[in-house]
Amino acid sequence: MQQIKQIGDRFYYQTPVSETDRPILGMVVGDEKSLMIDAGNSENHARYFLEELSDRGLKRPDMVALTHWHWDHIFGLSALRDTVSISSFQTKEEMAKLLPLSWSDADLDQRVEEGTEIEFCATAIKKEFAKQRDITITLPDVTFEGKLEIDLGGVTCVLQHVGGDHAADSVVVYIKEEKILFLGDCFYPDIFSSKTNYTVKTTTQLLDVLEGFKADWVILSHGEAISSEAFAREVRLLRTVSSLTGPSNGDEKQMQIAYEKIVERELNEEELEVIQEFANGYNL
Repeated sequence: MQQIKQIGDRFYYQTPVSETDRPILGMVVGDEKSLMIDAGNSENHARYFLEELSDRGLKRPDMVALTHWHWDHIFGLSALRDTVSISSFQTKEEMAKLLPLSWSDADLDQRVEEGTEIEFCATAIKKEFAKQRDITITLPDVTFEGKLEIDLGGVTCVLQHVGGDHAADSVVVYIKEEKILFLGDCFYPDIFSSKTNYTVKTTTQLLDVLEGFKADWVILSHGEAISSEAFAREVRLLRTVSSLTGPSNGDEKQMQIAYEKIVERELNEEELEVIQEFANGYNL
């Protein structure tokens, strides 16, 4: 069951659902304005989040920021027409490509067959929209390039394009006064290629940017809120495996052996998965 959680004085978020691929939705509440982060994977998702916040005495958001163009973060935007929507210029461009598409089971299956959609997303869409396939792609009202700073009154949000292997248009939201960094999906690998992968260059560039934020809490859209210490461990894993990829010529077994020497123990499931993903990226 989804829950509303609060960090600090200004930030609320709703926990994710893996079965239907509902990501975390966030709300930053200022003295004058409020900003919702991501629109959800359906109108029902967006409405449920706002209803839960209303039960806590919080009003509808004045603005909503999109972290990237993937369906699970934007399909709820049509339920927020009274809210000013904001995205990067790249995100709006990618969303516009979805306008002509049909979302019937047959069309989803055809796109999976063609390789323009992945089975995971098609299955999640079918589950989220099991009763009614009422999907309307709504394009954002305002776009920016690079960075945008929004003063909500007593709290400031920085929207910054960071890219990454998962989605090149990825934007993070940094809540300055609360020291909270909302990552969206930028920290995740590319799941849309033939093999799930990280690439060395793109990952290194992303981590260099993310480590520039002074964050006490980091929000992973399909995970949870983690402490800065836990995030540092995740960054260290990616950096270490990344550093082994080139010298090993992307050989997964060699990378495993090299990493075992560093940590001096057997590797856990997460470490083996990340090694495989970097090997995949090197060999694509």
